[in-house]
Amino acid sequence: MTEARRIVVKVGSSSLTTASGGLDADRVDALVDVLAKVRSGGEKEIVLVSSGAIAAGLAPLGLARRPKDLARQQAAASVGQGLLVARYTASFARYGVRVGQVLLTTDDTSRRAHYRNAYRTLDQLLAMGAVPVVNENDTVATDEIRFGDNDRLAALVAHLVRADLLVLLSDVDGLYDGDPGKPGTSRIEVVRGPADLAGVEIGSAGKAGVGTGGMVTKVEAARIAAAAGVPVVLTSASRAADALAGRNTGTYFRRTGRRSADRLLWLAHASTPRGALTLDDGAVRAVVERRKSLLPAGIASVDGEFAAGDPVELRDAEGRAVARGLVNYDSKELPLLLGRSTRDLARELGPAYEREVVHRDDLVVLNP
Repeated sequence: MTEARRIVVKVGSSSLTTASGGLDADRVDALVDVLAKVRSGGEKEIVLVSSGAIAAGLAPLGLARRPKDLARQQAAASVGQGLLVARYTASFARYGVRVGQVLLTTDDTSRRAHYRNAYRTLDQLLAMGAVPVVNENDTVATDEIRFGDNDRLAALVAHLVRADLLVLLSDVDGLYDGDPGKPGTSRIEVVRGPADLAGVEIGSAGKAGVGTGGMVTKVEAARIAAAAGVPVVLTSASRAADALAGRNTGTYFRRTGRRSADRLLWLAHASTPRGALTLDDGAVRAVVERRKSLLPAGIASVDGEFAAGDPVELRDAEGRAVARGLVNYDSKELPLLLGRSTRDLARELGPAYEREVVHRDDLVVLNP
């Protein structure tokens, strides 16, 4: 932890705002004080994934609590995002540090060109000495707005920027083996793998009601990051300084997998399938076992409406999802191609049809 050079820090809405909505300037400043000190020597880089846009927009719009309908959530995000970044800009300016706003949608970032562009932007901001402040683009997001309080986004950003450490900050000082409000429970200091969490009761969102996440989304985010080779510390915002200094605080999730620069992690954990393709047994074996591209000949049926480039789910004959990929055809085109070879299609319809339905470079196997 102390050797980590590039660190992603995620902070939740409840750590930045009041229960009634609106930013708590003192809380924001306290967090910035810690982050500015960590990066002051020039040896460490910080990427901040910050929730709070919707919560910050509640009070200015006269909303007593987080709305349930999407339109008002988006309106609150539109007002709150500007307030949030302005507050960070002013707070970091006390240390002569610039911030750069980066709004991401999970759907865009699973696509190859967008993924590369997101990495270049974040990497360049860091190279120029700025602190990227990342959030989901809640103003225009639909499914993404319910993504889980940015916890999973933070794990994916840590993978995207090839971070050495992910720190998840909330209003709880770690993962407990039961309800932390009840006597007899204790903090879990280290998680070596999924087996360490067997039988652990994990709570949902907190009482403040301004965020959407909870311990469930934080543990899931930690699992994703650890599997991608990024260790994780989960603790409270008030213990951020201890976590970033490598002191014993919160819960430490050891890495369980190897680091890779593979955008398919986003496709597996962040995309929302727009439809589904049912494969025959041969195609399932080719995709799952031999990691081959999906061809028209191996598809039995098409479900849903989607356009070329959309994520789709690949299912076996029993309806089990076996993979996910970016499709190269519209859903209206595919029924005419099923069961036919690409050679026959090219001869009849032209060379544009001599291509895969899902290329292996745009395909990820689920639970192999």
